[in-house]
Amino acid sequence: MRRARAEAAAFLLALGFLTRLPTPAWAVGAPAGIAAALRYLPAAGALIGGAGAAVLLAAATVLPPAPAVLLSIAATCALTGALHEDGLADTFDGLGGGSRERVLAIMRDSRIGVFGALAVGLVLALKATALVAMPAGLAAAALVAGHAASRLSSLGVIATSRYAREAGTASFTRAGAGGLAVAAATGALSLAGILVLAGAGATLAAAAGLVAGHLLARAVFERRLGGYTGDCLGATQQLSEAGLYLGVAAWL
Repeated sequence: MRRARAEAAAFLLALGFLTRLPTPAWAVGAPAGIAAALRYLPAAGALIGGAGAAVLLAAATVLPPAPAVLLSIAATCALTGALHEDGLADTFDGLGGGSRERVLAIMRDSRIGVFGALAVGLVLALKATALVAMPAGLAAAALVAGHAASRLSSLGVIATSRYAREAGTASFTRAGAGGLAVAAATGALSLAGILVLAGAGATLAAAAGLVAGHLLARAVFERRLGGYTGDCLGATQQLSEAGLYLGVAAWL
């Protein structure tokens, strides 16, 4: 019973971190803390994607594909408070700066500049157009997979890179081998809907797109910063998610 309560607390912490949903006080005070919650980030992502998928399927009964997809994306942004979109914008705004110190200073600025606005606009457009190219059921499955597996992608950065600032909310303790195994299994399982609806080829294309987005994100920030920040994790999630959708759309 105690173990089940601890695992529930870890999941609720992960969900509270990724969304605007309140975290119960008993979960906030759980001894395992954020380190235990890391393994549940893909599971929480699947829940976010599931909410978007539900909106898409409901809207698709009365609307054409494009507005249905846009409503689903709006729903996930509302649920997360556009947390990762904000990280994407700050990352690209910062990388327009000069020195490493200047880049980090710009990334702390809450205002969005031209580079950040362009990055968010282009990534949202890529996600929307890729999803519109899919049948509604497959797009719903892709949303679940995209939101779950892209959180695993961000965990990959935490596990294999270093935090670029002195301290911060994203300077997480690493999940450990057991935690990463749970997260990886969840991310892989989230691809099941694509496998069932579109086959192994589309599933492999989705995974390849996810990896391409992950590598692109890291190529953008690691060389300049020598590591990652919380904003970089948001950029990684966004580019990985977009890459997964583009992989499925390219296969189709």
